[in-house]
Amino acid sequence: VQLQASGGGMVQAGASLRLSCAASGLSLMRLTMGWFRRAPGKEREFVAAIRTNSGHTYYGDSVKGRFAISRENAKNTAALQMNNLQPEDTAAYYCVASDRVILSAIRDPQAYGNWGQGTLVTVSS
Repeated sequence: VQLQASGGGMVQAGASLRLSCAASGLSLMRLTMGWFRRAPGKEREFVAAIRTNSGHTYYGDSVKGRFAISRENAKNTAALQMNNLQPEDTAAYYCVASDRVILSAIRDPQAYGNWGQGTLVTVSS
């Protein structure tokens, strides 16, 4: 399984960015796909996840109401729309996927066996 993330960049506070994650080698139809982030000197943080078969979404508290995760099953792609970005959103963002994540573990990075390379998001004030 390969996950290819794209869409990071440098923006000012209040701007928007859209990250995309393309999955290959595994059908998107029964996956949980998501995003984690790691800021310098901090632990990995759950950002968002989506069940690709049901469309159910889950968000970390710090991004709820500003970020939205979606999937395009036909394209084996998941996207993260990030609005009203703030300097504290600065981090490397990692796309993840798994076909066996139980609900209680959906925010646990160890529940995901497939990780893409990080894409950097930098938000200046």
